[in-house]
Amino acid sequence: MLRTGLECFLECPPRWLAGARMGLLCNPASVDGKLRHARLLIDRRFPGNLKALYSPQHGFFAEKQDNMIESDHMIDPMLNIPVFSLYGETRIPTAGMLDPIDVLLIDLQDVGTRVYTFIYTMSYCMETAARLGKRVVVLDRPNPVGGMAVEGNILSPEYASFVGRYPIPMRHGLTIGETARLFNEHFGIGCDLTVIPMEGWERWMLYRDTGLPWVAPSPNLPTPESALVYPGQVVWEGTHVSEGRGTTQPFELFGAPYFDTERLFDVLGGAHPPGAVLRPCRFEPTASKWSGRVCRGFQIHVTEPTAYRPYDTTLRLLSAVLACHGDDFEWKPPPYEYEHERMPIDLILGDGRLRRRIEQQVPTADLSREWQADLTGYVGLSREVHLYT
Repeated sequence: MLRTGLECFLECPPRWLAGARMGLLCNPASVDGKLRHARLLIDRRFPGNLKALYSPQHGFFAEKQDNMIESDHMIDPMLNIPVFSLYGETRIPTAGMLDPIDVLLIDLQDVGTRVYTFIYTMSYCMETAARLGKRVVVLDRPNPVGGMAVEGNILSPEYASFVGRYPIPMRHGLTIGETARLFNEHFGIGCDLTVIPMEGWERWMLYRDTGLPWVAPSPNLPTPESALVYPGQVVWEGTHVSEGRGTTQPFELFGAPYFDTERLFDVLGGAHPPGAVLRPCRFEPTASKWSGRVCRGFQIHVTEPTAYRPYDTTLRLLSAVLACHGDDFEWKPPPYEYEHERMPIDLILGDGRLRRRIEQQVPTADLSREWQADLTGYVGLSREVHLYT
């Protein structure tokens, strides 16, 4: 039976924690296998020691829908301790926010994708903790898209942002604990870090293989299936194409009112990219892009997860949309995640040259070959921080 880092921590916490003032970076997905929240379990295990809570993007209750929708500080109604928002007036914890604690616990469900901001909130916490002499303990959780496959180009430093701080690929293949080790040991944070590993997780596992309950870590990842397509489908956030926000199947659905699905099928060579089926459909978002308008598009049905490559698949789809609908298609303009000048798509792709190559209709197979050497180098580096076989 798989046990998360939270459960292993509660059973056998480090001895040096005795008497320490603790904080917890968490959100609604920070639960054990019985759906009990981490803050309540930690408070029960260490009565009076939990002094502050911290929340990432989307808020402490994961109620905020989109990027640049901030959450406020608050008082936790159950424990009556402060909750400091790390997606509000600042994304970097201040010295005052960490003043109530000696040790920061981090229990967040990451989704294995470079642009997902939780790992950068973690990195800023680690940097501030290092500066202030605080300890950091990461309670590990599964990578819902597995720990075997990695995909995509490595982030170019000139396109670093809050949706990509470090040179890693789009699908990075690490758990959040392993990611913390990578940032700390190879990218120079150097904080006093402890990672509490899971028991029973293996690298081949997708989230459905774990037997754990899924709690949406953010509003638009309601299921493990939405997380599985996310490393590719997030690319639509840099365009005017709907990524399915405002529907019940975000990221699985995508489209726009001007899509001609038959023509797109012709350009793609059929409805069956590796490991998936594209099912033509229509949907009407109730919010976000094309709200109240009927969109023609597709739902991605992943049929063979080990064969499916989300990033490669979506880049092929994007190229086809540009080929078929270049006159109607638009890139989304700034701002995006507090960047007011650089194009959102360049920040998401992590390289402005890639957008231009896609516009030029360079085949995605050629693009993949261009970044393969860098990706191979990353694989070797990432193995140094692996905690699981």
